[in-house]
Parts: sequence; structure tokens; C-alpha cells
Amino acid sequence: MLYPIPDVVIALIVLALTFGFLNGFHDSSSIVATMISSRAMSPRYALLITAIAEAIGPFLFGVAVARTIVGCIVAENAATMPLILAALLGAIVWGIVTWLFGIPSSSSQALIGGLIGATLTGFGLDALKLAGLGKIMLALFISPLLGLLVGHMLMKLVFVLASGATPRINSFLKRGQILTALTLALVHSANDAQKTMGIITLGLVATGVLPSFAVPIWVIALSAGALALGTLCGGSRLIRTVGRKFFTIRPVHGFTTHISSTTVILSAALVGAPISTTQVVASSILGVGSAERLKKVRWGAVYRIGIAWVLTIPMSALLAAAMYVIVGAVL
Repeated sequence: MLYPIPDVVIALIVLALTFGFLNGFHDSSSIVATMISSRAMSPRYALLITAIAEAIGPFLFGVAVARTIVGCIVAENAATMPLILAALLGAIVWGIVTWLFGIPSSSSQALIGGLIGATLTGFGLDALKLAGLGKIMLALFISPLLGLLVGHMLMKLVFVLASGATPRINSFLKRGQILTALTLALVHSANDAQKTMGIITLGLVATGVLPSFAVPIWVIALSAGALALGTLCGGSRLIRTVGRKFFTIRPVHGFTTHISSTTVILSAALVGAPISTTQVVASSILGVGSAERLKKVRWGAVYRIGIAWVLTIPMSALLAAAMYVIVGAVL
């Protein structure tokens, strides 16, 4: 490394990489669940190839999302180390709680909620960039709707194109899921690893280690590695929730879900919108299932997961607010 790293920044890096690990641990379920549930690939190999793609993705698609995390939520004078640490701690605690209950919550929402809660506690409403935050919240709201719509329409198109096909098409769709899952993993890491990259770089700038926002290559590598490792260790509880509780998933559902999710997530990454992969994939699954018939979807499971999504930002904000008081007393 070319920079002298203060102890408090080392603590930040450790926490940020923990967040990145939990992000991969949570979101691996979204990427591999349909592939595993449709028996296209065994869990071990599905997680392995996904982890490899997750490690590569952050090097391919730039840092637009990282810039959004850094520049569109918290005013520059409020971006202090206690605030950043408290935001991360709030997001991490909420991620662990939802994992314990097997709920696929959004790491993106948790981090944003953490930043909001810590900022309000330490600096008040004026320190929040409401215009930028509003755009982020709009992206978080619209992206699942797009996943639902694209999944529904794409599934209808697949049914038209595959009409009259022999049962051998299932073999094609099973093999095709390997390619579509790899593509989804690449674009997922392009979006989600940048959140870890952005928060580390924000700490480096806040402590004067970096003179301005520019993501060092070692930060990209560490963030990609944490996300990939979390993916490799992906939680079986969350995989069961996403892959089985909505409806019985066949190869055609997994194939179509991957394509629709990839389309939405890649579009968001290119414009710098920090959306939730979990939400987009889950809503794509719902769109795909509802395209076959509405009663196919087990809406009770959707309701329970929806409650977790609604609670994520306020709960992570409250946790981060409490952490800010604790961290502020220590530093």
C-alpha cells in the first residue's frame, strides 16, 4: 500500500469488509436460488462459479455507484469517521438479525438506513442531501417494480417462443442458467461491491489518507474479495426462502429470472443507482411466476419478506443512531 493507514481506518476497513461479506452472504441466495431449486446445478458448484464471477465484476464496470454512496447522501462536512463507523455497524447488525430469521433483506437499504440514522443523530437533518437521497430512494422503489414487470413480460415472450418445443428444451434451459447466473453475478458485484468501495474510500478521504475521491485498486480488490467470499459461504436458509417459498421453480423460471434481473441491475449500475439485488431478483421471480398464473405464487411468503424490506431502512437507521452515540463516546 502506498498510504499510511491510521488505526481507525483499519477498523473501518475491517467493518466495511464485514459488511461486504454479509452482502455476498445474503445476496448469493438471490443469484443461485433459482438455479439450485430447478436442479440446474448443485449448491456447491453454483456458489463456486458465482463467487468467481463476483470477484471479477467490480473491475469491469467503473465506480458510478460508489460515487453515489459518497456524494449523494451525506454532506461533506458531516462525513466523519464516527458517522461512517456507526452507519456500517447499524447495517451489519441488521444483516445478522435478518440472516438469523432467514429473511433475505437488502444490504443496500441497510447501508443507506445506517447513513441516515447516524447523520441525523450526529448532525441533524441539514447534513442530509435530500435531493440525492430522494433519487436513491426512488431507484430503490422503482427497481423491484421493473424487475416484476420485466420478469412478467419476458416470461410471456419465452412461452410464445417455446410453444411447440419438445421436452428437450428443459435441458437447454438448465445449461443456459449457468451462463445467465454468471452474467447476473457479474452485474451484481458491479453494483454491490461498489458500496463497500465507496464507504472505504469515504473514510480514506475523511481522514486525509486520500486528498479526493478516487478508489484505489487495492480497495477494489478487497471489496471484490469480501463479496466473493460471502457468496461462497452463502446462507442455505436464505437460498431456501428465495428458491422455494414463492413457488415451485423449473428451469424456464430460473433462466428467465436471471435475464430479467440482469437487465435491471446492469442498467442501475451503469447510471450509478445503488439498488437492491435481493429485491430485484425476488420481484423478478414473482413476475415470472405470475406470468404463468397468479395463483402459482405463494403470496404469504411475499408478504413476510415485504415486511422485512419496509422495516430495513428505519431499523438500520435506529441501530446506527445508537451506534453513533457509542462510537462517539469512544473516539
